[in-house]
Amino acid sequence: MKRRNFLGAAGFSCLAWGIARDSLTSVRTKTEPPEVQKPKRLKPGDTVALVSPSGATATRFEVTIVKENMEALGFKVKFGAHLLDRYGYLGGKDEDRAADLTAQFADPEVAGIVAMKGGWGCARMLPFLDYEMIRKNPKVLIGYSDITALLLAIHAKTGLVTFHGPIGLDAWNSFTAGYFRRIIMDAEAVTMQNPIDAGDRLTPRENRVQTITPGAATGILKGGCLSIISALLGTEYTPPWKNALLFVEDVNEEIYRVDRLLTHLKLAGVLAQAKGFIFGSCTDCGPGEGYGSLTLEQVLDDHIKPLGIPAWFGSMIGHIPMKFTLPVGVEARIDAEKGTIQLLEPAVS
Repeated sequence: MKRRNFLGAAGFSCLAWGIARDSLTSVRTKTEPPEVQKPKRLKPGDTVALVSPSGATATRFEVTIVKENMEALGFKVKFGAHLLDRYGYLGGKDEDRAADLTAQFADPEVAGIVAMKGGWGCARMLPFLDYEMIRKNPKVLIGYSDITALLLAIHAKTGLVTFHGPIGLDAWNSFTAGYFRRIIMDAEAVTMQNPIDAGDRLTPRENRVQTITPGAATGILKGGCLSIISALLGTEYTPPWKNALLFVEDVNEEIYRVDRLLTHLKLAGVLAQAKGFIFGSCTDCGPGEGYGSLTLEQVLDDHIKPLGIPAWFGSMIGHIPMKFTLPVGVEARIDAEKGTIQLLEPAVS
């Protein structure tokens, strides 16, 4: 190639690379996480909406119980238009469930949204949500289990702080309702800690914290149901995990499945980015049938202990009667020996 042609080609290549670089920069800018925004705190007299974004609500009796629970907290109650729909095991068609949730965010009379139950189905409706409208109308959204898909996706897309906490059909005992009130209604920067009660025993047995790696860490609370987090990895519906205080819980998963799920988080680079790790409960997670199952303790030691970050399991998170309300997207400090989660800022405005 002649020198003039070579320089021309090189110049064109540099120009092309500059355009490509600017394009990549633009793409990176567009994919930067949105600024975190907090919903307004809920007050007595506010209206909360009940929706069924996941499994079907079985009976009107269940709706009555949940309505009375919300009224006992001081709220007025509004029902989603498709609250009692059923499409197989789902609480209606994907588009209808998404329309219900979107409508509650758009409704100026509604201050907060409570999911009736978990199950499966929230991930199916993620492509049908109007995230820009949700971003412009920030409100409290609370639930756990399958609702994790909504909590993470909406936080990732809009920056809205969402809440991993009780669903409508939970027991709403004094422990659960107390943390809900303090965090979502009173805007307290609380410190969450398991209750210690030996009962008629010499040593407490229930609600014990088991430290994996001691120490304290400060970061951003992010997490939810382990199997749902795993299912969403690789999609546009998960937030960045850098500096996360990662909390997980699950139900009805045999130990080898928990192993598989944590392996996925490890291979996807999620665990390596976390500053701290909290395993709540894994309800009804036995070894299953077969030969030589690992224990949950061994699985956590295999995956979490090598990270060298503060970590424990046994926190009051998940499919249990007494549970914390954890805000997704709020700065906190954890202590793995005490088993405490201290919010460093209010989760609501």
